[in-house]
Amino acid sequence: MAQIARELGVSYESLRHWIEQSEIDSGERQGLTLGEREELSRLRREVKVLQQEREILKNAAAFFASETG
Repeated sequence: MAQIARELGVSYESLRHWIEQSEIDSGERQGLTLGEREELSRLRREVKVLQQEREILKNAAAFFASETG
């Protein structure tokens, strides 16, 4: 594999990672597929936005409650 990495002009570790990810994506090995990794990243970003929005709404509610009370 080291020889192939040299021929391709990439590091051994990069080639190893690509092969492992290919095996995962094809079902030969356990782990998160590329699609699952992308979905997980998207969902983590979405959760972060939702948490920020919730914090803003909580602060706004507290502000208006103190203004009316």
